[in-house]
Amino acid sequence: MIPGPRRLVMLVLGCLVLGTGVALLLAADLGSDGYSTFINGLSLTSGAAFWIVNLLVGVVLVALAALRKVYPGIGTVVQMVLVGVTVSVVLGLIETPGDLVWRGVLLAAAFPVLAAGIALYLGSHTGAGPTEAAALAWDPPVPFKWSYSVVQGGGALAGWLLGATIGVGTLAVIVLLGPAVDLAARWMRVDLRQSGDPSTPDPA
Repeated sequence: MIPGPRRLVMLVLGCLVLGTGVALLLAADLGSDGYSTFINGLSLTSGAAFWIVNLLVGVVLVALAALRKVYPGIGTVVQMVLVGVTVSVVLGLIETPGDLVWRGVLLAAAFPVLAAGIALYLGSHTGAGPTEAAALAWDPPVPFKWSYSVVQGGGALAGWLLGATIGVGTLAVIVLLGPAVDLAARWMRVDLRQSGDPSTPDPA
């Protein structure tokens, strides 16, 4: 079933905003998110290209989430493609500052952008990307804002054990991004769970 115009706009806009937030996080160069850390660790250990590992892990996570009735949709594919393209474009326009203070500013700026992007694209109810699907698979019983932290934290720990590096940005994503997405969703009055009317607020 093809989503209506409103939901498609939410999906595309959310992915563009999310991609911009990811680019800001990467440009700050203070540590990537836990999921990317895990992918990087697997890539370093296996010798496989990052994008190949990212694709394989993404498919596995989406499939496992489907077992918990968080089913993929057009948004799952659009998120994986459009966010990646947006990250590449934005990173081509900005550089990592040499001053640590300005890198901190980029890191701080990334969080509201990331939170708004995730809330928007999930609020379109067109399907979740791998990280969000893995977190939503456990909501309920665990609220998304905490299950998301668990997924990011688990990814960061596994990636670190496999040889990837972590930083203050990684820790910030683990602790702050889930609650920030929850706050953004409440502010925009969208339900993050992938069912029902996307305009219905989360009752939790």
